[in-house]
Amino acid sequence: MASSQAVGSSPERQFDFRDNDFARVRKMIYARAGISLGEHKREMVYSRLARRLRALSVQDFSSYLDTLEGENGSPEWEHFTNALTTNLTSFFREAHHFPILADLVRKKQGSVSVWCCAASTGEEPYSIAITMAEALGGKTSGCEVLATDIDTNCLNRARAGTYPFERVSKLPEAQLKKYFLRGKGGNDGQVKVRPALQDMVSFETLNLLADKWSIQGSFDAIFCRNVMIYFDKPTQAKILQRFAPLLKPGGLLFAGHSENFTYISKNFRLRGQTVYECVSQP
Repeated sequence: MASSQAVGSSPERQFDFRDNDFARVRKMIYARAGISLGEHKREMVYSRLARRLRALSVQDFSSYLDTLEGENGSPEWEHFTNALTTNLTSFFREAHHFPILADLVRKKQGSVSVWCCAASTGEEPYSIAITMAEALGGKTSGCEVLATDIDTNCLNRARAGTYPFERVSKLPEAQLKKYFLRGKGGNDGQVKVRPALQDMVSFETLNLLADKWSIQGSFDAIFCRNVMIYFDKPTQAKILQRFAPLLKPGGLLFAGHSENFTYISKNFRLRGQTVYECVSQP
């Protein structure tokens, strides 16, 4: 039977990883974080969760998953979710979005609030903050970026605002000097976000599938890029419906390059390349 077959068993494998184990992981991460794992993610799941088994000295996947299911409030759920969350990011990734944001900020000429709902290790929210600062000539009083993510490890790195120099090496020299501090001595080869820029960004843990979101307020723009690809269509529709009342009239939603919301929600209309305008609120 499929449930008893060891998947990809080999001498290199420390643990058996059976079809039933993979099915349980898929069900659990979907319920916890809305992430839909395809069959092609099997090796990734084994590799990442095997580290947790080693760290906990657990002998098999079945026991590990039994413990999680038996303790809904266990701190291990956080490690489980972090392990299965993909975080691929960079400064000014999908660069065509930032001039559009800059135009929006200049038109507002006042306080502007942006929510980045997949902050990862911070490159995206800091890119948003730099764009806002540049658009307003450094006059950023009242401008703020709320950066959230489900991965607590990534958020800790984002709050620190410290990166290897190669992460920022492609930025213009003027931006490097204006928004980053170069490390010296033991910190040589690293940069740190300057305090003035850090002050524009606040970080919070948030699960987009949670029944209640801790965030409040009305945003001029929401960046939800390369997140929806991990959700099925019903989950995408539910999240988009929850976004609408959090956006100011005419507020913008920035999506990832492979995401298309046109036929998922009536609350948004396509305005440009993966940029949507909020047209109605439920």
